[in-house]
Amino acid sequence: MSEYKHPYRDAEFVLNELVDFDALCADAGMEEINAELASVILTEAGKLGSDVLAPLNVVGDTQHPQLGEHGVQETAGFAEAYQQFVEGGWNSLTPAEEFGGQNLPNVLGTAVNEIWQSSNLAFALCPLLTQGAIESIAHHGSDELKQTYLPKMVSGEWTGTMNLTEPDAGSDLAAVKTKAVPNGDHYLITGQKIFITWGDHQMTDNVVHLVLARLPDAPAGVKGISLFVVPKFLLDENGNPAARNDAHCVSLEHKLGIHGSPTCVMSFGDNEGAVGYLVGEANKGLAYMFTMMNHARQGVGLQGLAIAERSYQQAVEYAKERLQGTKKDGSRFAIIKFPDVRRMLTQMKSSVEAMRGLALIAAAEIDRAGYAQDEAAAKKHGQRVELLTPIVKGWLTELAQEVTYLGTQVHGGMGFIEETGSAQHYRDARILTIYEGTTGIQALDLVGRKTLMNGGTHLAELIAEIEATVNDLEANEQFAAQGAALREALEAGKAAREWLLENAPDDAAAAGSISVNFMMMFGYICGGWVMGQSALKAQASLDAGNGDPEFLTAKLATAQFFSEHLLPRVKSNLASIQAGSASIMALGEDQF
Repeated sequence: MSEYKHPYRDAEFVLNELVDFDALCADAGMEEINAELASVILTEAGKLGSDVLAPLNVVGDTQHPQLGEHGVQETAGFAEAYQQFVEGGWNSLTPAEEFGGQNLPNVLGTAVNEIWQSSNLAFALCPLLTQGAIESIAHHGSDELKQTYLPKMVSGEWTGTMNLTEPDAGSDLAAVKTKAVPNGDHYLITGQKIFITWGDHQMTDNVVHLVLARLPDAPAGVKGISLFVVPKFLLDENGNPAARNDAHCVSLEHKLGIHGSPTCVMSFGDNEGAVGYLVGEANKGLAYMFTMMNHARQGVGLQGLAIAERSYQQAVEYAKERLQGTKKDGSRFAIIKFPDVRRMLTQMKSSVEAMRGLALIAAAEIDRAGYAQDEAAAKKHGQRVELLTPIVKGWLTELAQEVTYLGTQVHGGMGFIEETGSAQHYRDARILTIYEGTTGIQALDLVGRKTLMNGGTHLAELIAEIEATVNDLEANEQFAAQGAALREALEAGKAAREWLLENAPDDAAAAGSISVNFMMMFGYICGGWVMGQSALKAQASLDAGNGDPEFLTAKLATAQFFSEHLLPRVKSNLASIQAGSASIMALGEDQF
């Protein structure tokens, strides 16, 4: 079982060289926040991740939460770890100071979140869900709701959940059946929700559920869904948890992975009805949920990076220790000497670095949109957030499947044995392509709302920005080959964009049939863009005599590998796109 060490050099490289963290903070009017402070924060977070959370990762995998008469009992050790997490102020990094937050940039919070997700994905889901609930209440809740719930949610004294999915309403939220009936100054909620992450536990004295439900006179479909705060415990006149609300976990799901995270079936109103409080206006619940969707979907993409990093670290450790080959003198050597093992490890490393770069670049766009000084800049960065979000969520989580697969493959037969720990990363990663919208949903979002609805202009702007990096690479003899490879990939991206714009209006199946290939294509193109920028920055630092030469030289190698081994995948994506929908739609339903 491997230890976890935060890859601080790469995280700081991305923040400083690709994101330009100091300039971002200065533009946001946060002069007191800079790269030096970020380094200190990441170092301290890394200690908590390595020393406290990582050792509990396998514990949560083997000792699952249990449902008893008092509700869900979390895995032993998680409560103590959560207490350290809260006492360290880690839950309050990015929320507003008004409610006790530290108001740090989202991109720094994202870099810190990678540590929690890598060290213990199951544990980290709890504060991740709380962050989403905080964001929804902060944006749309009344002043009374904000003052009542946000301070203790921001501090981490209370946790939050998101209750969307029902047995008959998965991604199709128009089918939500949970009801909300007015009752004085509140509503009574009745219904059932499934797949509720950390829906119950004993780590805090309250859990604040955000629940989608319908009012009696609500319009049909998604236009008739409202959002409610439904606390586990109702509050007394002093704002402290008192009477138990009629909201209970009635069973726990038995999952493929993330066993330490209780996934609950929640029942509301089995008795007198669960007391809930309307968030914002009636019938606008779905829009309110989408307020936090970019943040949540980017957060899941980050989980893809995080679990891939953990799998990579374990694979490297195993490859250095596993003796397999024998020299002529009879001495043995580790499998890391074998070219194919090195291929797998280099592919893992270059994938992780591209994923990290894109995740933090996208997170920084959320900051730039929020802190923009004029409406035009806010709109520009907001559009980039919208465009990058499905790519971050879809591509990073799909690539995580391959990276964790390779991590298990490096282990050989031992990778199939649970005791080594590699299989846990492989299993844990599998959910990431599903929740917060499956890969197919992300892809449809990219080709539909993010491309067709604006005539492809937002994608064209991204392509133009990537082309500027291509020009820089081609202008440098050392990187001319990488520049040529990225240009070829970018030309394929342009062709795919044109194909979509030309064919979608006349072929109802066109967008859906090519969407995943389209999304994956631009994932690899963005990855090539990130690694191209990284190569240029690394060489500039080497030329100036700055930074760690060993790290920077390794960055040049992984950038070249990505260009030679992963970027060519764009060609096959384009071929599939240009084939169109004919073969996909050829079989009748009864022929499957």
